[in-house]
Amino acid sequence: MRIRARLIALAAVGGMVATACTGGGSSTTPDGKGVGQGGLPRSETLYTSGTQWGPPANYNPLHNWDHATGTKGLAYETLFHFDPQAGELKPWLAEGGEREDDKTYEVKLRSGITWSDGKPMTAEDVVFSYEIGKLEASSFHTLWDWLSKAEAVDERTVRFTFKEARYQEWDFTLYGQPVVPEHVWSKLSEEDVLNGVNDKPVASGAYKLKSHTQDRVVWERRDDWWGVKALGMKPAPKYIVDISNPSNEVVIGQIGQGQLDLSNNFLPGAAQMIKAGKAVSYYDGPPYMLSANTAWLVPNTRRKPMDDAAFRKALAYSIDIDKIVTGVYGELVRPADPTGLLPQWDAYIDKGLTARSGFSFDTAKAKDLLKGAGYKDTDGDGLVENKNGKKLKLKLMVPSGWTDWMEAAKVVAESAKAAGIDVSTEFPDQNALTDLRGKGEFDLVINNERQLSNTPWTYYEYMFQLPVREQQNTVNFGRYENKEAWKLVNELGGVRTDDEAGMKEAVSKIQKIQLDEMPVIPLWYNGLWSQSTTGTWTNWPSEKGDNHHAPTLWRNWLELGGFEALTGLKPAKK
Repeated sequence: MRIRARLIALAAVGGMVATACTGGGSSTTPDGKGVGQGGLPRSETLYTSGTQWGPPANYNPLHNWDHATGTKGLAYETLFHFDPQAGELKPWLAEGGEREDDKTYEVKLRSGITWSDGKPMTAEDVVFSYEIGKLEASSFHTLWDWLSKAEAVDERTVRFTFKEARYQEWDFTLYGQPVVPEHVWSKLSEEDVLNGVNDKPVASGAYKLKSHTQDRVVWERRDDWWGVKALGMKPAPKYIVDISNPSNEVVIGQIGQGQLDLSNNFLPGAAQMIKAGKAVSYYDGPPYMLSANTAWLVPNTRRKPMDDAAFRKALAYSIDIDKIVTGVYGELVRPADPTGLLPQWDAYIDKGLTARSGFSFDTAKAKDLLKGAGYKDTDGDGLVENKNGKKLKLKLMVPSGWTDWMEAAKVVAESAKAAGIDVSTEFPDQNALTDLRGKGEFDLVINNERQLSNTPWTYYEYMFQLPVREQQNTVNFGRYENKEAWKLVNELGGVRTDDEAGMKEAVSKIQKIQLDEMPVIPLWYNGLWSQSTTGTWTNWPSEKGDNHHAPTLWRNWLELGGFEALTGLKPAKK
């Protein structure tokens, strides 16, 4: 295998060493004057928060679930971006791509792209980056189930040959897969490629890593970034400082003191802040935020009684989602459809199927389903036992400091208990929860890993991906196994992107299994949390202005308009 051979052969040459964070100290928070405490000019610096909830773990774009904010998007880049408003791929590192036939796709790289060490990007870099997926532990290993070859035709042309056409899946890959420099990464061990810290990144993007500490990452704009000339755009901030905050409440104070320009946190009382002019958001009125993803309740199907579809369905009926929407969020979010598909994908929801097989809050129905499935309250405490008569006690975990999810989890637990299911809450820190979730060491979690994308395929790939591995880092945390469902998801991936009727037919078949089996329980549509201040930067994305891009630096959203939003900012007039 080409990638493995390169990595093993060159492992002795050098490696990426996981070191403690070093850099420019922890004092870059602005002091309210012209210069931040870390010496950064305030008028050129954007301070943000909302992705990191602990010390930055790594700067490895292949570790896509916990790399530092901006690793992919500011530093490492993809062949295309995707415009969710236009529903179109936008050439980025690639100047274009074309299918020669169903099983052949050619990408032409732009000329003049250089890595931050000055070396040119070539087609070999792209081939190398995609071949990393051949490593079994790679997060995109399943790509090579249907991709047979990637080859450099010349310095700027890459030809991909497929075993089978996967139109939906391939388009997602084109703007989701980062390109890394072969001359750097081929010298690393397999372990460092997949899990290394990479705290001296050599990348192609508009920003380079300036410094990092336990509570922040500082990115500095590259004056020689290729995109200024080729794309005709330049991000406005010279420096971007991403601050790791322990809780949402801390962010409110930082916004009030002018210490943050962009918060991508959920903020209690966000609507009041916006009404009072203390912050701006995409919409002036409810729901204030764009929709970003679906929050699911994920049961661990390897543990009893979550291995029982009837129990999962009863649990779904027990949850008072409207109480979460109104009581926790104050209508900043909307309750999810029983399928959980985002409003942007409404055309693919089989409304007749959801009317027959969907669920809604109904405590009495939940109790009836439990009784019918053999779960009884034999000791009279109001809570059912497992079928073997043993106590049924479940823990629902969400990250500490995620105040909205913590309150939502309490509603889920209270609702479940009212139906006779003993659920309690637990709030570990995010990094600890991520580790437990990946290993399958949990009962219930709330999760929203899959964002809006070019296709509902990404949603169902999260839910049904097989095989289940010892470590599940990005998909199917509930470890649900259904070969027929996974077969249908793969078939959806092969439907042409312009075949709406074919997509609807494929999605309907998947939804039938989803609603019968309930591998995840859709709760609400999470907002694309974004509150901005105008003391330093203006022209933030909004419904009314000329900057209509996604106002966020969340992982994977920089390729969905987040980067473009930075190019539309303007310095505030003093």
